[in-house]
Amino acid sequence: MPIRLLSEEIASQIAAGEVVERPASVVKELLENALDAGAKTITVDIEGGGRNLIRVSDDGVGIPAADVELAFARHATSKISAAADLFSVRTLGFRGEALASIASVSRASMITRAADERGGTQIKFEASALLSRAAFGAPQGTVVTVENLFFNVPARLKFLKSETSERGHISTLVMRYAMAYPSVRFRLNFDTRATFQTSGNGDLREVLIVAYGIDIARQMLEIDSDGAAEIFIPDPPPAPDDSDEWPIALRERPLPPPPAAPRVSGFISPPALNRSNRKEIALFVNGRWVQDIRLSTAVMQAYHTMLMVGRYPIALIRIAVPMEDVDVNAHPTKAEVRFRKSDQIFSAVERAVRRTLINRAPVPQIEPAHWSSQPSAFSPQPIFANVPPKFEIESAPSMAADPRSEIQNLQSSIPNQPSLPSSAVPLLRVIGQIGAAYIVAEGPDGLYLIDQHAAHERVLYEAFSLQRAAADVVSQSLLDPVAVEVPPAAADLLHSQIETLNRIGFSIEPFGGNTFLVRSLPSVLGKVDPARAVRVVVEDFEEDETVLAAEVEARLIARVCKRAAVRAGQALTPAEQVELVRRLEACQSPRTCPHGRPTMIHLSVEVLEKQFGRRG
Repeated sequence: MPIRLLSEEIASQIAAGEVVERPASVVKELLENALDAGAKTITVDIEGGGRNLIRVSDDGVGIPAADVELAFARHATSKISAAADLFSVRTLGFRGEALASIASVSRASMITRAADERGGTQIKFEASALLSRAAFGAPQGTVVTVENLFFNVPARLKFLKSETSERGHISTLVMRYAMAYPSVRFRLNFDTRATFQTSGNGDLREVLIVAYGIDIARQMLEIDSDGAAEIFIPDPPPAPDDSDEWPIALRERPLPPPPAAPRVSGFISPPALNRSNRKEIALFVNGRWVQDIRLSTAVMQAYHTMLMVGRYPIALIRIAVPMEDVDVNAHPTKAEVRFRKSDQIFSAVERAVRRTLINRAPVPQIEPAHWSSQPSAFSPQPIFANVPPKFEIESAPSMAADPRSEIQNLQSSIPNQPSLPSSAVPLLRVIGQIGAAYIVAEGPDGLYLIDQHAAHERVLYEAFSLQRAAADVVSQSLLDPVAVEVPPAAADLLHSQIETLNRIGFSIEPFGGNTFLVRSLPSVLGKVDPARAVRVVVEDFEEDETVLAAEVEARLIARVCKRAAVRAGQALTPAEQVELVRRLEACQSPRTCPHGRPTMIHLSVEVLEKQFGRRG
């Protein structure tokens, strides 16, 4: 093919592919424009997960009528004017690509009125083509509406995730910026339902309460920062009285010059409050949400020896550095930055987080029943009363029957260990409990160490699954309905799972906002905390759920059973130990928990004799 210039349409769509990856990308660009315009209130309306409609409204200084059409041109911006400005960018946006890229892959419109103008302007685009422009009555500020995103790029539309997934990305984004700008009032609506709203009073901990709930927000530790303060953005200057035209340069509200040395502020979780992945580590550089693996590593390094392997903290880290020491022009989405003194930034983050943990982290509390030589307050009845005494193997549903690689690795580390049978275990004689976590039992072929939590999880899962397979899940009504509040990002996911949960024995209904009312629970779970049983549905789970990925109900059952099972550190009476082992023996797949983790380790008599030197 001969070399030729691309058409303006194709060039715009290629550029849009770099900036607009999904609906959340559109929300990000429009949010940043609103913040640059000095907005005190920002409202985000989403329909159809962002495919159908995205609308971002703000009360910023607005755009003068003379510049409205130019704002949608490629490489048009009022935020920089020379190449040297790229090395001291004081606004969130500066590339001049966002509105042009958004308009090229959607039907976009804008209503805006500058502060010194009597009337507003409405302008509409379709796939970059100008459709109309007219005068329009409007309050000061800007409203950008994006409809039918990717309508002219079906290949991109095909790669979008489910509505629930896209809403989750948008919720996370809005919450991040609400944390970075607590003095701005944010409101997020999904399909006319308000899911997230902040007061804009400048109290960051209040934003944490809205984002994570009061229980988590109460535990968060404010970072000791040697006098570091929040990055507050001053109000925009007033319009000149002797001018009829508002200068473009006054549309943005620049960040104040940061201090010469990096300052770190924000909140972190104590070691006891952690997650299974690093998604809850939010990083902001001069008010900009960034993704930086080195900064995340600095946070993790500060928790060294305080967190178990594979666990991650919740952290909101805000870093203020001189503008000339950070390059924000590293990626079209402006999500990555480069530092001139990266080692200095890394050390500042690590020291601030570590100092806070040492000075403020509370001492973990041990439950009275843990590691007790006395019988626990538990009786066998609450744990096993609602579990069927015998499992009918013929009617059991499909479950994970084969041990996972963890069992094979454990056995391979023991010399000449005979292979375990793939299903039933022999009749065992319970000897006792070790560390309030493991049951010691003797079998005809050697010693068995049983993980009480994994074993009880398997027992509950099979009992629950048998009832589900027979369409006879028994529910237990609560004496008083329990109101459970979940974070905004999780509320939408829970809404989508209510029907499934109600099919497997729950009775849950929306109760306004992010609160749900629990009226009944599956009786097989016993005395499980309703709030824990519901929240686990929407949490990032710490186990590998690949085994159950194909079936939503099975995955939810496994999650709930994990929370209902007895915990490591809970002392069991001899009667409870025996009952648990008998129930495990009756299971179809007693070797693993529903997620594939081993329930027991077997040491044969031959191995024990070799270890004690009785055999060569």
